[in-house]
Amino acid sequence: MTPVTTQHIELVPSATHGQKAVIAGTRIRVVDIHAWIEVHGRTPREIVSDFPQLTLGDVHAAMTYYWDNEAMYKRQCEREVELEEEGRKLYPPKLPDAIRRRGNDGDKVPS
Repeated sequence: MTPVTTQHIELVPSATHGQKAVIAGTRIRVVDIHAWIEVHGRTPREIVSDFPQLTLGDVHAAMTYYWDNEAMYKRQCEREVELEEEGRKLYPPKLPDAIRRRGNDGDKVPS
């Protein structure tokens, strides 16, 4: 039997980071696989069950890629938080103001 060699991870263009790592042939990001396992407590088998286009090898390769590049991902996460904070300062949410302006006429919000 011939061993299988598969390229599991590929880099594709990203608007915010230049490039992002995804499972080859999909749009599923390495960082998403990491979050599903480490943050949400999913198992690799559960992920493969939810995304049948993935293999266990894909999921484990994504985690290996993440841990091999952990410092880069932490910097990206910090940058995303900074961008979000900048965006909130430039474009504050309007809903709280609309709720404050709401009068006693039920759900109507003055325009």
